[in-house]
Amino acid sequence: MAEPHEVPPDRSGEDGDWAAGLARVVGDRWSILAIRAIFRGIRRFDDLQADLCISRGVLTDRLRRLMDAGVVERVPYQENPVRYDYRLTPKGLELSPMIVALLRWGSKWVGGTQHGPVLIHKQCGTELEQGFWCRTCRTTFGPLGVGARHE
Repeated sequence: MAEPHEVPPDRSGEDGDWAAGLARVVGDRWSILAIRAIFRGIRRFDDLQADLCISRGVLTDRLRRLMDAGVVERVPYQENPVRYDYRLTPKGLELSPMIVALLRWGSKWVGGTQHGPVLIHKQCGTELEQGFWCRTCRTTFGPLGVGARHE
């Protein structure tokens, strides 16, 4: 077992590599943007298409991939003709810390003069802070306090 401070070996060519699997699911531009839009509450196909400025074919393909991966599900909201909302599954909702981190990072480092939205706690309106939580120590900490253990 690797010590928590050791850098794990590069396994990018291995079938079981979680990072390569993650990249296959959410690693392209349109998939991550679709997840972000659905996370923000945009759920209908035409609204997603307009928000993302994406062709119908590309959006259809990305939504299908995300559904196949279990990240997004279609929920009918109208019967005649049948129309669907696209919603994050529990698996997709677990991507929310990553989406929030990417939004904050992009706003700070690649947003230029145009900053992204300020994320707040809905209940009280306070701006969110993002960090790590250790349930044993009952404390928050930053990225430099993170290690890895392979089990």
